[in-house]
Amino acid sequence: MTHTITKKELVNRIAEETGQTKVVVKDIIQRFLDSIIDGLSSGHRLEFREFGVFEVKVRAARQAQNPRTLEKVSVPEKRVVRFKVGRMMRDRVGTDEPVEKETAKPPTPPPTPPPPTPPPAPNSPF
Repeated sequence: MTHTITKKELVNRIAEETGQTKVVVKDIIQRFLDSIIDGLSSGHRLEFREFGVFEVKVRAARQAQNPRTLEKVSVPEKRVVRFKVGRMMRDRVGTDEPVEKETAKPPTPPPTPPPPTPPPAPNSPF
């Protein structure tokens, strides 16, 4: 099961590791995130070596179909943020080994259903 790390938890962790106050760390993290958003909205590509690259791509307009009514719908083009993983992140996150060693239990097979009972023979007292 995965655990979601919130900005508050990240602030607490960094403040503890660096000895800075939580207010200062929170301000720095927020400025960093705002800078990423500002850069992307201005059309810039943001590259963080070893971590990854953020860039804006244009998704072309297309025709789609409403699955309930089967009506054709025109979907306009839109800008989407794309993230390409860097080498360090790919090496550390992309492995098959779990980050935290957990005691893995082998999966239990599903129970086998009982064999079906044959129908009674015609004209049988049972």
